[in-house]
Amino acid sequence: MLTPTLRFMLMFAATVIIIAGLKASADMIAPFILSSFIVVISGPPLFWLRRRGVPTGLAITLVMLLIISMTAGVAAIVSSSLAGFSAALPDYRNSLQNAVSNVFAWLGLHGIDLTASWVMQYLDPSTAMDLAANTVSGFGNVLTNSFLILLTVIFMLLEVSSFPNKLSALSRDPERTMARYQRFIDTLKDYMAMKTLMSLLTGFGVTLWLWGLGVDFAALWGLLAFFLNYVPNIGSIIAAVPAVLLAFVQLGSSSALLAAAGYVFLNTVIGNFIEPRLMGRGLGLSTLVVFLSLVFWGWVLGPVGMLLSVPLTMTLKIALEGNEETRWLAVILGSERDYLLPAEPHPANPEQQP
Repeated sequence: MLTPTLRFMLMFAATVIIIAGLKASADMIAPFILSSFIVVISGPPLFWLRRRGVPTGLAITLVMLLIISMTAGVAAIVSSSLAGFSAALPDYRNSLQNAVSNVFAWLGLHGIDLTASWVMQYLDPSTAMDLAANTVSGFGNVLTNSFLILLTVIFMLLEVSSFPNKLSALSRDPERTMARYQRFIDTLKDYMAMKTLMSLLTGFGVTLWLWGLGVDFAALWGLLAFFLNYVPNIGSIIAAVPAVLLAFVQLGSSSALLAAAGYVFLNTVIGNFIEPRLMGRGLGLSTLVVFLSLVFWGWVLGPVGMLLSVPLTMTLKIALEGNEETRWLAVILGSERDYLLPAEPHPANPEQQP
């Protein structure tokens, strides 16, 4: 019989081996994970079409046409905008460094003596633009495998209807297993669908706002805001920094402040009012877990891991919540408001009513 210490050591060793395997095969695993989340997002429209009497083959064809259209649009934005932005990046970087040097010179005239070269050595604002370009280009590299991704999505959608029957046949307690499976799938599907809708709303709002201000490559920054909106708290800051810096270089400090105000307004309204009302409690992660998942999945899977870090961690959290033995891990991963708020009062027992 294994002792608790030996069991822990075996689990830890198995976890290390799995993580090493994921990192070694990141080029193959990342498109597969991306395909899985596309299937989860495209599940609701597929099931909606089937409930309306549309044959499975035709429903999958319609959903795939929608996915292909969206993928082609994203690829067009990435390829056109990123090429122009990469070509202009050296000029933007030099302009930004000159603007920062002027700010330090102005501070020096007012008695605040800072050495611009020393500060820029450790805190170079232009690296934010490089990070944004590398992130979007890394995701664009994944889209080069779009044929493989779309083919994988098609086969996954074909297997969606038969997988529950296979799972039920393998289980010793089919009724309990299917109840857990359905709860897990429903929660994950609702989370991904609502998060995608909120990300679309955020990206569209950012694009319109920056386009109205006259900031270059507004569609690229809106696309970046859409992707990084899957990373709460941290993602909105990362998405805003390069666009605000570009507005500062291109249009001046007043436009940069307006660009920053637009990001703050959108993320406040969507993140603090609309999203919590639609998604409800129990679907949040603590800020520390969000940051650690961003670092971990980015290290394991690259840019795709960064963009899908929170959905991947949310999938793990939802799976842990489905089992009473592992629910304590889900509580640790969750945010404070999801588990530590006072319980809502239960209605009075009718038998105790006078």
